[in-house]
Amino acid sequence: MPLSEHEQRQLEQIEQALYSEDPKFVHTVRSSDPRVHYKRRAYQAVAGFVLGVGLLLGGVISQYIWVGVAGFVVMLVCSMWALTSWRHISGMSAAAFGTARPKRASRRRRRQQRRATDHTAGPGMMERLEERWRRRQEGG
Repeated sequence: MPLSEHEQRQLEQIEQALYSEDPKFVHTVRSSDPRVHYKRRAYQAVAGFVLGVGLLLGGVISQYIWVGVAGFVVMLVCSMWALTSWRHISGMSAAAFGTARPKRASRRRRRQQRRATDHTAGPGMMERLEERWRRRQEGG
């Protein structure tokens, strides 16, 4: 249930008062949010990816193959790191506080429902092909 305008104003006033009284506590609470941690990891992964691109280009220019390979490996690792961090950020945004289910579960549920309706909707592709084959063999 959404908050009314009056309740939202009161909440904002409480937040401002808390921040003005104890900014260290507010910083501690914000930094304990897992999304902040994963956002920081994503930014670090992007910086590492840029460093990997630099190493790759440096390896190509200097013709030291191992530097280029190291740059590629750094790029690969950082891209995977950023991807997992991004998945945690997007997956936790709705489900972090129990307000909604994760996207992955809802997708899986929809896929299973589609499969169930596909089986009950009519004959499958193989059954149709077998029926066509039988009609050809019988000559009609």
